Amino acid sequence: MTTTKTQSLNAPYTLSPSHLQDFNDQGFIRLPEVLDPETVSSFEPEITSKVRELNTQHLPLEERDTYNKAFLQVSNLWTHSEKVREFVFSARLAKIAADLLGVKSVRLYHDQALYKESGGGITPWHADQYYWPVSSDRTVTVWIPLQATPLEMGPLSFATGSHEFEFGRNLPISDESEQQLKKTLAEQNYPLDEEPYDIGDVSYHLGWTFHRAGANRSGQPRAVITMIYMDADIEVTEPTNAAQKKDLDQWMPGTSIGTVPAGPINPILWTP
Repeated sequence: MTTTKTQSLNAPYTLSPSHLQDFNDQGFIRLPEVLDPETVSSFEPEITSKVRELNTQHLPLEERDTYNKAFLQVSNLWTHSEKVREFVFSARLAKIAADLLGVKSVRLYHDQALYKESGGGITPWHADQYYWPVSSDRTVTVWIPLQATPLEMGPLSFATGSHEFEFGRNLPISDESEQQLKKTLAEQNYPLDEEPYDIGDVSYHLGWTFHRAGANRSGQPRAVITMIYMDADIEVTEPTNAAQKKDLDQWMPGTSIGTVPAGPINPILWTP
């Protein structure tokens, strides 16, 4: 039986020409009220439960490096829960991704929960596509807070227009990326876009858009789930760093260089 919540995850969402223009110009877009708060709240307990079950990071915050202070990171939750699968496979969210990228169809790279604990540190400046061995820039991530996320909780922030900036694309998330990109992006006058999110708001950003998040000073965890989408026709390329080799083995297993990652954990989530 189809529920109202399922319908809301699959109902069409129409992007205006100005939405598309803003995304192409900025490298990201914030979209209000994409999901209704009741739907988000109904899925949050199961997502959080799976994060707790699958999390492997148990060191105290003070004993972790900058990357591991930033968030608890658990990926492909959809393979562990039918309810999470229903959320991750949202046709509404996937079609928005396809429309923003200007492609016919999108497939899943992977989902990823990013839970910033109370007292968790910054997420350093970085561009996601450093980690992805793929043949084009037609990749996009949807960032979905599972609660209202004020500035003190560490929402995602973006360097506006930085998807066209090539400096720093060779930097993994680290103290070095934070220091170098903070300085260079400011020198290049890329405006910082930092806004709170209401529950139901989402953002989409391109793989080469530089972004960061502040520390969580709110006293409660910041629960977020993301889905990374890629053009369904994108091909795997030879990894250029150790992180890309790891991603290829983990998230596109068995895919040969020069072929489309069409295996069982990279399903097409939207096609007309």
